[in-house]
Amino acid sequence: MAFEAIVKKQVVKIKEPCIKCIDLVVQELINTVRQCSDKLDSFPCLREETERIVTSHIRDRESKAKEQVLLLIDVQLAYINTNHEDFIGFAKYVIRKGWLTINNISIMKGGAKEYWFVLTAESLSWFKDDEEKEKKYMLPLDNLKVRDVEKSFMSSKHMFAIFNTEQRNVFKDNRFLELACDTLEEVESWRASLLRAGVYPERASSGPSENFSMDPQLERKVETIRNLVDSYMAIVNKCIRDLMPKSIMHLMINNVKEFINAELLAQLYSAGDQNALMDESQEQVQRREEVLRTHHALKEALAIIGDISTTTISTPLPPPVDNSWLSAGAGSQTPPPKKKLTTPSPLNFFLQFDRCP
Repeated sequence: MAFEAIVKKQVVKIKEPCIKCIDLVVQELINTVRQCSDKLDSFPCLREETERIVTSHIRDRESKAKEQVLLLIDVQLAYINTNHEDFIGFAKYVIRKGWLTINNISIMKGGAKEYWFVLTAESLSWFKDDEEKEKKYMLPLDNLKVRDVEKSFMSSKHMFAIFNTEQRNVFKDNRFLELACDTLEEVESWRASLLRAGVYPERASSGPSENFSMDPQLERKVETIRNLVDSYMAIVNKCIRDLMPKSIMHLMINNVKEFINAELLAQLYSAGDQNALMDESQEQVQRREEVLRTHHALKEALAIIGDISTTTISTPLPPPVDNSWLSAGAGSQTPPPKKKLTTPSPLNFFLQFDRCP
């Protein structure tokens, strides 16, 4: 069956992106482990051994995750479930829905009316309204073609017609079904949708056409198969997109997390000489020696400062002068009179000199 063969080829193409996704997750996990192990730079042997053990476990889980993902794809290839509830099926596929006006209805029967049209790969049906409860008619698409209809001066709508190539009535007593839309864009859109369903435009000349197939029924089947493949592949892609992250989380990320928490320490103890693992780097040794030298120098400086403070003799300061009497007697006592200084004259000096024996 063509549908099944095409679907299987499309499903096989999913393997490559799934494997690529796992590779990207593995690379991200390894980068994360390296960033975390940078905190062990003081112990290079311990850091290298930790990276080796965890990376080895990640590689082991990578192979199991790839096996599981390939198994999921093989399960999809094992059986093509055409009974899936989301699968459109040959009869359920709808190409287009919308409102159209049937113009060629006699005035005696009510004139032009607007209906809700549903175009599938097999038929064109119309209903009273968009609830699709009351079906008015279902027109099979076999031997149908589309032709242009000139716009009437009495109508503002744009029109096209569907007719039977075998000169049979299309709808009741009508040889063609004249349909109208509000805009020219809607007409072109409906014509494109009918073309997808295998209803082709009328040829302008009797010569062979390069744009359309000589077998419209075959073209309609091809279009139907393409739509069915798209519908089924949408189901497969949805399933794979849902199961891929779940499988990676379970088989890789959560498993690596549990391994680090539960088994990494035991693996390190069983790796060999624990003393060798705890060997410090040369830079760390030099830094520790510098810190020790600085520590001893500071201790000696503190001892010298302590000796100086215990052997130094100091004299106490004299007690402060009590000048409270100045502030207390400033308001009640008057200051004593100042003594007038007189300058001795030369005569008094000689008189005092004569009195000396």
